[in-house]
Amino acid sequence: MSRTRISNGLVVTAADELRADVLIDGQTVVALAATGSAVADSWQADTVIDATGCYVIPGGVDAHTHMELPFGGTAASDTFETGTRAAAWGGTTTIVDFAVQPRGGSLRAGLDAWHAKAEGNCAIDYGFHTIVSDVTEPVLKEMDQLTDSGESTSFKLFMAYPGVFYSDDGRILRAMQRAADNRALVMVHAENGIAIDVLVEQALAAGRSDPRYHGEVRRELLEAEAVHRAVKLAQVAGSPLYVVHVSAGSALAEIATARDQGLPVFGETCPQYLFLDVDKLAEPDFEGAKYVCSTPLRPREHQAELWKGLRTDDLQVVSTDHCPFCFVGQKELGRGDFSKIPNGLPGVEDRMDLLHQAVLDGRISRRRWVEIACAAPARMFGLYPRKGTIAPGSDADLVVYDPAAAHTLSAATHHMNVDYSAYEGTRVGGGVRTVLSRGAVVLDRGRWLGRAGHGRFLRRDTCQYL
Repeated sequence: MSRTRISNGLVVTAADELRADVLIDGQTVVALAATGSAVADSWQADTVIDATGCYVIPGGVDAHTHMELPFGGTAASDTFETGTRAAAWGGTTTIVDFAVQPRGGSLRAGLDAWHAKAEGNCAIDYGFHTIVSDVTEPVLKEMDQLTDSGESTSFKLFMAYPGVFYSDDGRILRAMQRAADNRALVMVHAENGIAIDVLVEQALAAGRSDPRYHGEVRRELLEAEAVHRAVKLAQVAGSPLYVVHVSAGSALAEIATARDQGLPVFGETCPQYLFLDVDKLAEPDFEGAKYVCSTPLRPREHQAELWKGLRTDDLQVVSTDHCPFCFVGQKELGRGDFSKIPNGLPGVEDRMDLLHQAVLDGRISRRRWVEIACAAPARMFGLYPRKGTIAPGSDADLVVYDPAAAHTLSAATHHMNVDYSAYEGTRVGGGVRTVLSRGAVVLDRGRWLGRAGHGRFLRRDTCQYL
């Protein structure tokens, strides 16, 4: 097997920072040693990557993506090939996507469909959560089987989207009870979808059809109420709970209260809620449609609460909820009716850079950057220490990151298969220089060296925080 040495960089993990060289044998990290030490200097390697002036960090783990997701009469514009390539360009080397159970069908059918989409097409490693859209006794038994096999150890239920993905409280409780027994992690999209549908109907009847009303009807209190209800259901079931895409300070407060009580409740937020606000939905000429996602963007004051939650560990993970729809031909489906705008934003390529900008701005530390973007999602979804850290025995998923390589985010330069950038014109400090996926250099100094089919499907353990 070939050996690679990454030398002269500052190795940053969630636990430590050290000037060290990293030795890779084949697909695996085999040793770290202080730069300039006799041990490091004794290593023989076929390839040497000089990381002088750069950080060496674990590859990012984006635990919430939706490649090729059918939604709203169309489908997400990134395929597993284009989406995983874009992820690698942004320093992410693992994604966990969502396989969707067809209503009336089995979890197996959903997973088989998503395996078919992904297999042979991914540039980086990938796993699957399963969206449970129809809770029945056979489905509950499938949850046991999938968790035992490691094929899918996390299951998402929706309190939103009646008629599409929605599950009522009874079905959610039954799934949580099963998770309490089999140690799976239940993920919840927490919005009161029944109440939101009433507000949507009323808004449209009153002629309020522009994109900005998407944010107005999906009220903050209806997110907070749903989080509160999900926490209580999980408490009754005795199960852990992971709340996806937390956008509002009041929803975060419900999570913080639960965690203060010692409950196994976890939270995720996304870059759009940390860097964008509800004013984007009011952009003229229907441009606001670009920013329609659920949960929706909130007023700017919520950002400070979310950053605080990341610092206090009431929020553990920053994922993207990457679900891109082109403005032309897809977002435009909602002209004249905001409820028909496909919900979702692109971001899988931008996450690591945006969070590094937060380091430069003093919002989080370098180690917390790696924690929320790499280590915590790997632990949360049973991939650590194979992913999310740099240690002997870990997969050689590594990023040489240049903190001085400032650049501007733009649709003109990104690699996501979507015709706009949610962060168009945003200047970020830092950038990816070299990316290795299981020891293979897939990106180096602006040259793409990866290939579709390199990525492997990952079986996972259960949540490692429990």
